[in-house]
Amino acid sequence: MSDQVSGRRARGGGGSARRAERTAVSFEVAKYIERKIPNFEILNDEALEIIERNAETVLEEIGVNFVENPGALELWKAAGADVKGERVHIPRGLARKLCSTAPKSFTQHARNPSRSVHIGGKGLVLAPVYGPPFVRDMEGGRRYATIEDFRNFVKLGYMSKWLHHSGGTVCEPTDVPVNKRHLDMLLAHMELSDKPFMGSVTEPSRAADSVEMAKILFGSDFVDQNTVMTSLININSPMTFDGIMMGALEVYAKANQAAIISPFIVGGAMAPVTVAGTLTQVMAECLAGVAYSQLVRPGAPVIMGAFVTSIDMNSGAPTFGTPEAAHITYGAGQLARRLGLPYRSGGAFCGSKLPDAQAAYETANSLNMALLAGVNFMLHACGWLEGGLVSSYEKFVMDADQLGCLHHLAKGVEMDENGQGMDAIREVGPGGHYLGCEHTQANFKTAFWRTDLLDYKPYETWEEEGARDTQTLANERVKKLLGDYQAPDLDEGVREALHAYVAQKKESMPDAFI
Repeated sequence: MSDQVSGRRARGGGGSARRAERTAVSFEVAKYIERKIPNFEILNDEALEIIERNAETVLEEIGVNFVENPGALELWKAAGADVKGERVHIPRGLARKLCSTAPKSFTQHARNPSRSVHIGGKGLVLAPVYGPPFVRDMEGGRRYATIEDFRNFVKLGYMSKWLHHSGGTVCEPTDVPVNKRHLDMLLAHMELSDKPFMGSVTEPSRAADSVEMAKILFGSDFVDQNTVMTSLININSPMTFDGIMMGALEVYAKANQAAIISPFIVGGAMAPVTVAGTLTQVMAECLAGVAYSQLVRPGAPVIMGAFVTSIDMNSGAPTFGTPEAAHITYGAGQLARRLGLPYRSGGAFCGSKLPDAQAAYETANSLNMALLAGVNFMLHACGWLEGGLVSSYEKFVMDADQLGCLHHLAKGVEMDENGQGMDAIREVGPGGHYLGCEHTQANFKTAFWRTDLLDYKPYETWEEEGARDTQTLANERVKKLLGDYQAPDLDEGVREALHAYVAQKKESMPDAFI
């Protein structure tokens, strides 16, 4: 890095974050969810103990693969594991003991401090779709994603009231070289939003770039002492940890940045067809992955993940919003809480090709399931279409609107004097109505969740306005949000240093599209 870039970085830090908080465009953004409702627990203690015991048996007798990563094998050997080639056999109790140093919860700081999120406990942080190579909208149909699409989704996430997090690869910008696109994606999250964001994991050097850019944005000292990024570390189920993902994990753990350790399972293809069998594999994989993060750096923040779908046994395609996926998600939440770890799962999952009735049913099932499962970090909370192959503009705003329901469901039932409503019942009495009473007047603005999208107008008004369906309304909202968008303030010295870093890194290597 040049001295010029280094000097500019030194002038960034916490001061720019405080200035951003004072001068950013003002619009309403909801705080992350703090549940006041119980989690749904589907498994009794005996079932949980069986699954935990079976998971330990898997680790000890069958083992897990750490491929193309000699350093990981050495760490496991030193910790007491039996390493045979690339297969690691972990003695019963060792992985659980190593996991005990992981924090039960942590704060991910945003450059606007008011947007920072707490991950763990009763909290639920909502982040958008992650990873699709395609995008879809009403005008352009289904097409490969571009960096312009990526920036648009970051803007929509920033403008969305109920989203707490900017996410990571909200779509894969295929018009930018593979080895350079992470730089443009990170820059978009850092410039176009002041919500928390995710780092790159597609290569360890790209994770290192993420840490360096975060130090420019927040200041080196701040990043050294605080968590400012999460990252998604997928396990190659069944029971294989590859060198690329583990290499990225090592970078983040050493820097005290958070990682989601998450199996990627399609039941019947990458795990057993039974719920208990899949939960056993999920538990074994998470124990090994979280334990490894703690071998790299005890105390590194980590989230236990479970991404699980079932499979259509006729076509082989993944299915979403199914009862079996719900059972696994509920059960994995119980296992995570017993392990004392924050939990990642859920999302606006669907297999539909369009934002239609199938998408709505499957998405509603998935979102409500995740809320009740006790999820702490929900990736894919809006925008997911076609089994995760597509980021949909219209579905992004449809889902983001519905996330407001989760906020209100999580509030539970207020039982204070105002909540009991006895004054209203006395005032109205038998045969009256509550529209004009004092209690209604005092509470009507906040009593009910209000959609910013769905249509509840009389039929005649709806018809006069063009008989618009939900996709059409969503398309209009996308245009309004992008039209109203104004970037949050960013210190010019920090902006210049970020752009200089990106330019320097791009110039240092030829383009690569594979």
